[in-house]
Amino acid sequence: MIARHGTPPRAGVVYRRRPGAYAVLVRGARLLLTVQQTPEGPDIQLPGGGIDPGESPIPALLREVREETGHSARILRHLGGFREYTFMTDYGFHAEKVCNVYLGQVGLRLGAPSEPGHSDLWLRPQEALAVLPSPGGRRILARWLAAGGIGRR
Repeated sequence: MIARHGTPPRAGVVYRRRPGAYAVLVRGARLLLTVQQTPEGPDIQLPGGGIDPGESPIPALLREVREETGHSARILRHLGGFREYTFMTDYGFHAEKVCNVYLGQVGLRLGAPSEPGHSDLWLRPQEALAVLPSPGGRRILARWLAAGGIGRR
């Protein structure tokens, strides 16, 4: 069973299962994150997103990284996973997000992010831990850092 983080599911709400792939992306001593501008303000996230029907996790993750940050990436290994229950404003439905997080290296900048309202953000790992709103993403990042993080890929 994959761990749940964040708000528990609400009784009476129908949640659509939404598989996703996300990445802790490293270049040197910094991590590449994405910032999405929302009506509530900026939302800092691990790059990644939903896996579309017929898509495999790694190609979906590489597509999302390119769309959200403008960078290519190389995925090295799986770090862990978590579930979270949320309302996805962009899509208009409640979702059980099943999030798998991978470790990767940042590649070339291929251009500007193509996903509207997104930009890239470079932070040191401890800075990223302080600003990531996702409890599951923070837990996986903290566990990776405690195991040697930047020094051990």
